[in-house]
Amino acid sequence: MKSAVIVFPGSNCDRDMAVALREVTGQPPLMVWHRETELPEGIDLVALPGGFSYGDYLRSGAMAARSPVMGAVRQAAERGASVLGICNGFQILTEAGLLPGALMRNSTISFVCRDVPLKVENSQTAFTSRYQAGEEIVIPVAHHDGNYQADDETLERLEGEGRVVFRYSHQTNGSAHDIAGIVNEGGNVLGMMPHPERAVEPAHGRLDGRRLFEGILEAIG
Repeated sequence: MKSAVIVFPGSNCDRDMAVALREVTGQPPLMVWHRETELPEGIDLVALPGGFSYGDYLRSGAMAARSPVMGAVRQAAERGASVLGICNGFQILTEAGLLPGALMRNSTISFVCRDVPLKVENSQTAFTSRYQAGEEIVIPVAHHDGNYQADDETLERLEGEGRVVFRYSHQTNGSAHDIAGIVNEGGNVLGMMPHPERAVEPAHGRLDGRRLFEGILEAIG
């Protein structure tokens, strides 16, 4: 599997993502600077990492969504490549229109940083195939603007089409329907606030995030 991690000014989880991908796939990802206008040829997976791109000015992810590289990310998604946005990456995907809705300030108006239980709602995507539907896993979160919101019609569509793939088991940040992660209509673009890359090896204290990357690797072959 050939993967790439997009690096924006202010990204601080790009190395975490790179280590997780290398750990699971055995191949280091290519690190792509946000000013690039094309992705390396043959990329199977594009990862948008967490952090505070552009210092979260305007809105979280708003400026990064307009970086030159996002045109290439959009093209990769359209041709069927897997696109994974974690935390700030999820914010960028919504700002870029690759996923619906928006990530708002946490309802507690405070930064949330802890392990949280998630319920796997849909195990039929490449990202979730190594989980069981209804299974509860534990993944760390670290965000200030993770409160997912969308209009009622969008929420109904996401639920009806099985596009909510992860849900907080307990109220975490005020997200509508306790949504923690969603996919696009094609199922190849996933945005989630929790950090699976921080739960892939024994030193992390848990391995629940590892299966997400294993599922992508298995799907791509």
